[in-house]
Amino acid sequence: MALDRVRIGFLPLVDAALPILARERGFAEAEGLEIELVRDMTWATVRDRLLYGHTDAAHMVAPLAIATALGRGRPAVPMAVPFVLGLNGNAITLSLPLAAQVMEGDALGDPVVLGARLKAVATARASAGRRLRFGVVHRYSSHNYMLRYWLAAVGIRPDIDVEIVTTSPPFAADALAAGEVDGICVGEPWNGVAVDRGVGRIALVTAQVWRRGVEKVLAMRAATLVERGDVVHRLIRALHAAAAQFVDPATREANAAILARPAYLDAPVGAVARAIGDQVRLVKDAVPIHVPDFMFQYREAANFPWRSQAAWLYSQMARWDGTPFSAEEADVAQGVFRPDVYRAALAGSDAPLPNASSKLEGAIDADGIGAGSTQGRLILGRDAFFDKRAFDPDDIEGYLAGLP
Repeated sequence: MALDRVRIGFLPLVDAALPILARERGFAEAEGLEIELVRDMTWATVRDRLLYGHTDAAHMVAPLAIATALGRGRPAVPMAVPFVLGLNGNAITLSLPLAAQVMEGDALGDPVVLGARLKAVATARASAGRRLRFGVVHRYSSHNYMLRYWLAAVGIRPDIDVEIVTTSPPFAADALAAGEVDGICVGEPWNGVAVDRGVGRIALVTAQVWRRGVEKVLAMRAATLVERGDVVHRLIRALHAAAAQFVDPATREANAAILARPAYLDAPVGAVARAIGDQVRLVKDAVPIHVPDFMFQYREAANFPWRSQAAWLYSQMARWDGTPFSAEEADVAQGVFRPDVYRAALAGSDAPLPNASSKLEGAIDADGIGAGSTQGRLILGRDAFFDKRAFDPDDIEGYLAGLP
């Protein structure tokens, strides 16, 4: 029996794991699918290849799918996100000279304490006409929004006190080494590569900014759901099976070896294995430390596309693009995330399915909170923002008015 082919674009990052492992571990074939993976080096290319029909779906930074649907920077194209590929997994890595000014000890920084020290340096540099420069992977990326959220909350004004520029993830360590940027916010394994090369020091992980921050997603043109709905359902089931295997410690080394291959990440297997195991090496040659929930996957319905996550991303898009809140745009943004498709694909499986499509984000500051589900038992853990500010998707305008 012939397999249905699905072409998926991706960037060489650890959180591209699920489509890669679905292909390599046989989960796609078990669903009657053949996944063809297309490797790119920039998110703009991943997006364009998807929009022009060169791929059927893409591993994509979540805000870019929303920006594409809203027509930010290009003509709008209806988009759909029926599956989240993972939460968090990024870090903020500083150049060694900057780290020496603001970091103390051998631990991760505290967002508030580190922020105060960084503010003093940023203010001095800005007054001298040499602003600090940070690299992020795309204007419409969670990396950009997490970095900006943290900076603004500690009193550093993005685009005024510091510069924020774009750098491709595989070249982020090179940008640090060349002195082109003073810090980067990228995904793994590229923070680890910068550390192992001795050109950077990991200061924070994004899980410290938002404990359950949405990161990469499976994105596609909305028309694909209509044209190939059954294929999409089977793809979701294959990715869900890959996610369950990904979190099994017994598979860590083998999965790291697969992901590190030249065709995929083309990266040191040790750096990949550390990321999979929530192990972070902060400085060159240091013993890696365990960072709970560093790269959050599978548990607590982590792959469920909550509309409230899309709403938060839209709030940051409006905030940093300097555009007024629009109820119509907010509806479009939330409509990109498709929990209905996720539920339909996984109905009858062992996956817990939330019965709500939206929730108060950042409101859980304790482990083991039960949540309503239409299938299975769903327990949610901590999801707080570091500044303890919760996000109500039904009051985006009020939320924006209360931000610093």
